[in-house]
Amino acid sequence: MFYLELVSGLRKGELVALRWDDLDVQSKTISVSRQYVRNPDGSLELTRPKTENSVRLVSIPQAAVDLLLQEHDHHPDNPYMFPSPLAGEMYHPDSVVNLHKKILKDAGLEHLRFHDLRHTFATTALQNGVDVKTVSSMLGHFDAGFTLRTY
Repeated sequence: MFYLELVSGLRKGELVALRWDDLDVQSKTISVSRQYVRNPDGSLELTRPKTENSVRLVSIPQAAVDLLLQEHDHHPDNPYMFPSPLAGEMYHPDSVVNLHKKILKDAGLEHLRFHDLRHTFATTALQNGVDVKTVSSMLGHFDAGFTLRTY
């Protein structure tokens, strides 16, 4: 899950909402068409992403496809790509953040916000020559200007 985050830059609500039918192994893409969000009353809801630009296909490297296929072998009958080991349902976005904190702490690494993995993806992609329009599209941003100002 964390590797996919680093190579795709998905928002945490998009990441936890992924299902196996969102993965296209042949084209090496992830279809982002839903997100898990917290409502003002604190309840959680599965919705379409907030903007049409956020509904997108994201290319991923073959290494990510291979890791996802290995992950699928661990729970082949579950529709969710990353089910919670406790409930077997979709991970709560805050649980992913807490798991990330625990992994960093257990590894003796300094704190890094989960959202910073999205920033790491964007910065690394730009540093490696991916054009800003492509990065902007992968992140689901409305315009490349926002991406440039942010990264």
